[in-house]
Amino acid sequence: PLLRAPLRSLPPVCAPARRRVASLAGCVPGIVDRHPELVEWRHDFHMHPELSFEEIRTSGVVSERLESWGIQVAKGVAKTGVVGTLTGKHPVPNGAKVASVGLRADMDALAMDEETGAAHASKFPGKFHGCGHDGHTTMLLGAARYLAETREFAGTVHFIFQPAEEKFGGGRLMVQEGLFDRFPCDTVYGIHNWPLIPEGTISARVGPIMASNDEFEFRITGHGGHAAMPHLTVDPVLIGCQVVNALQGLISRSTDPLDAAVLSVTQFNAGSEAANVIPNTVRLGGTMRAFEQETRERLQGQIRRCVASVVEGLGASVEVEFIEGYPATVNHKEETELAAKIASDIVGPENVLRDATPTMGAEDFSFMLNERPGCYIWLGSGGGEANPCMVHDPKYDFNDDVSPIGASWFVRMVEASMPPA
Repeated sequence: PLLRAPLRSLPPVCAPARRRVASLAGCVPGIVDRHPELVEWRHDFHMHPELSFEEIRTSGVVSERLESWGIQVAKGVAKTGVVGTLTGKHPVPNGAKVASVGLRADMDALAMDEETGAAHASKFPGKFHGCGHDGHTTMLLGAARYLAETREFAGTVHFIFQPAEEKFGGGRLMVQEGLFDRFPCDTVYGIHNWPLIPEGTISARVGPIMASNDEFEFRITGHGGHAAMPHLTVDPVLIGCQVVNALQGLISRSTDPLDAAVLSVTQFNAGSEAANVIPNTVRLGGTMRAFEQETRERLQGQIRRCVASVVEGLGASVEVEFIEGYPATVNHKEETELAAKIASDIVGPENVLRDATPTMGAEDFSFMLNERPGCYIWLGSGGGEANPCMVHDPKYDFNDDVSPIGASWFVRMVEASMPPA
C-alpha cells in the first residue's frame, strides 16, 4: 500500500521533507558506533562518481579497505569488479544447508548532472551518484569490516562489489565469467535504497519485485518523395504512426489484465529539415517490461508479427531488432522469509513491508538471483534530512541515516544463515 501512490504525487521540487529519524536501536552496535565514518566514506564516493566499467578509483578504494581488514581480495572481476572473501572462525556444522553466502553492492554512477548543491556534490560534470550506489557500496563495506573483526559465523562470505549496473549489465558479465564457480555461494543477497517508502522501513517481498527490460528498434523503409504528391510515395511516417497505435493493443487486448506489462515507444526519428519531403525511412525505438518470463517471450514474438503485418500490409518493409536487457528480479521464498525475519529484528515487525507493490524498473541483480536463491530488499530512505527525491532525480541524495540499518542487515543475514553448531 505504501507504494501504490504514483510517482507524480511526490513534490514537483525536491524540497526538504518533514524529518523522520529512523530508529537504530535494533542495529549492530559496532556499526552504529562508526556511523560518522560510514558517512565520510559515502561522501567520498559521492564526490568521485565513476560510470559503468570505469570504476577504477572506486574499486581501488574498496580493495584497499578490504585488504586492510584481512579480507582476501580478487580484483578485475568483470573488468572493474571486486570480490572479497572471508571465512568465519567456527567450523561448518555437519549437514549445514548453507556454508557460503554472497552479499552484493553495485558501484557505478549515472551519466547525468547533479543539482543537489550539497557540500559533497560530484566533482565531475555529467557524472552523478543519482541512484545511491555510493550508499550501497558503503553499507557493504561497513558490514565487511564488522564481520572481519568478529567472524562469528560458520562458513564463508563473499562480498561482491559489482560494476556497471546502470549500463551494460555488470551482473550478467560477472555470472558469465563464472562468479559462482570461482566464489561458490549457496545464497545471495542485495539491497537497494528506496525513497518511496519511509526511512526505517524494509520491503521484503516474495516473487517478482522488479521487471525485465528489453529494448527494441524498428527501421521502416518506404518510398520517399515530394510532400505535395504523397500518392507517389509509400509514406513511412504514416506507417510508423500506425505501428505505434497497433502495438498498444498488445498490452490492452492481448495481455491478461492481471499480468502487468509495459510497452512504450519512446523514439520516432524521421525526415530532415526539409518540411516538403516525405522521407524514405523512419526509425522507431522503445522499451518493453514484464514480470513473467513467459510474458516477456510472448510479447517479443507478438511485436515482431504485429510490426511486420502493419508495415508490409501498407507496402513498406521493416527490420526489427531486440536488445535483450535484464530479466525480472524474483525473490525466492525461503530466503525472503529469512530476510524479513532479520529485517524485523532490526527495524521492528511493524516496519517490514511484505506486500509492497513491485516496480517496472529493472535491476541486474536478477542475473545472480537466476543462478542462486536469494532476496533483494528495498531499504526505505524517504523523509530523510536531504530530500524525498526518487532515484535518478538530479536533486536526489542517498539518505545517510539509513546506512547502519543496511549494514546491520547484511551482517545479521550472514550470522543467521551460517550459525555455529
